Amino acid sequence: MTFLLSFHLNADDFDLSLFEKGEKLYSQTCVSCHGVDGTSNTNMRLVVKPRDLTKTVLYEKQIVNIIKDGSMFWGSKADIMPAFKYVYNDNQIKSIAYFVYNKFVKETASSRASLTNTSKETKELSLTLGKKIFKRNCSLCHGIKGDGESIYVEESKSQDNFIYPYNLTKILLNEKQIFLYSKFGGKFWGTDKNDMPSWSQKYNDFELKSVAKYIHEVIQK
Repeated sequence: MTFLLSFHLNADDFDLSLFEKGEKLYSQTCVSCHGVDGTSNTNMRLVVKPRDLTKTVLYEKQIVNIIKDGSMFWGSKADIMPAFKYVYNDNQIKSIAYFVYNKFVKETASSRASLTNTSKETKELSLTLGKKIFKRNCSLCHGIKGDGESIYVEESKSQDNFIYPYNLTKILLNEKQIFLYSKFGGKFWGTDKNDMPSWSQKYNDFELKSVAKYIHEVIQK
């Protein structure tokens, strides 16, 4: 199985050998769930559909960690993405992540918005605001402690509409990525279900950045 490169290659920073090694391993293992084009448009019938890799918010190093340890290790409530450290060695995992990032992610990664640096006073204010918004909205699914445990989640089980909120104390996302995820929602970043909605209609960027700061500096710590 051969993938055609859809981006301009720079001989100075592109490792073709590593890319081709990752391509081969991807075609042997990952393609059944994530598809030839990374969009997860497959016939696999799973409780949670695999993530669309062309939309992921993750960077290459984070992709390495997810492949190596599996998604549950990094906060997921579903075990659809297993740990491949028992199947592949570190170099093989690195090659898969290199292929995935350069083939499916690299072009969209460069277009992500950046967080604005704030003064100390604004930082203190935003943490207070972020905590308030988190408790009012996010804790319903993610729990007061951000560990993904809440009454709402338990009730969803009995209603046969189980939701899968992440354990935010374990996630790989940095502050910028948390902001982008909360602003645009899970489906924008490749999830199939709409458990994580876009909050951009209810809160402005400063408010969502405040939530991201609170999660990053309080929940993740």
